[in-house]
Amino acid sequence: MICALGSSLCFGMASVLQALGAREATPGTGAGVDVALQLRAMRQWRYLAGLSLDGIGFGLQIVALLTLPIYMVGAALAASLAVTAVAASWLLKVRLHRMEWAAVGVVCVGLAMLALASGAEGEQSSSEALRWAMLAAAFGVLGLGAAAGRLPGRPRALALGLLAGFGFGVVEVAVRLIDSWDLANPAVYALLLGGGTAYVLLTSALQRGSVTTATAGAVLGETIGPALVGVIWLGDQAREGLGWLAILGFTVALAGALVLARFGEPPTPLPSPELSESPTER
Repeated sequence: MICALGSSLCFGMASVLQALGAREATPGTGAGVDVALQLRAMRQWRYLAGLSLDGIGFGLQIVALLTLPIYMVGAALAASLAVTAVAASWLLKVRLHRMEWAAVGVVCVGLAMLALASGAEGEQSSSEALRWAMLAAAFGVLGLGAAAGRLPGRPRALALGLLAGFGFGVVEVAVRLIDSWDLANPAVYALLLGGGTAYVLLTSALQRGSVTTATAGAVLGETIGPALVGVIWLGDQAREGLGWLAILGFTVALAGALVLARFGEPPTPLPSPELSESPTER
């Protein structure tokens, strides 16, 4: 549980630090995808610190997935939006409304319920068929993502975000299916393909549509699907007699995270006065 919460804390703080680093970088033209801005941002120590926290968070996530039910880890990762929201209100001066402060509290209550109700990691052995199914799912996410990229506006952002969440979900399940880094294990390739595809799809969704819509889709995709796989096929269970509390806690934490979905991507840097002036003012 400590690793799951630590991973959530790392991911949440990383988003804010990367936002600060991006704001310190020299702004570009603002047209299209500014790859140069990414390189300039990586010269800022805050941005690099955020990337380091992402790496630490991923390591803690792997440890958590090896010791906790997937539904518990998924809910904790969704709660990183609460960490980002609180940190953004402090460091980025982003105003949180009463509903958003309430959502932060709701996420904490949901996680507390899950902590009380969740049992140990399922001991049911995974089948070879499930490993191949995860690899097929990773390819499916890739193919559907390419098709979703052709959708218009809001539906595209939601579809890409949801598919990105499914890709991250493949990673969560694949971690449980890897006993050793045997290159003959399909789960290894499912993890690599699912994670890489998810990152590209989420980036595209955030660049081309509503941040809130894309993030909400990603949160749904990376929590509900893997949780069901863990319970049905990997033997994840709640403590005896507390199944209802686990379901309630999962639902409450997920609902709170969705309210905070607008914090799924740090605020974009403000334009410099030179770029914002009109021709007549110059």
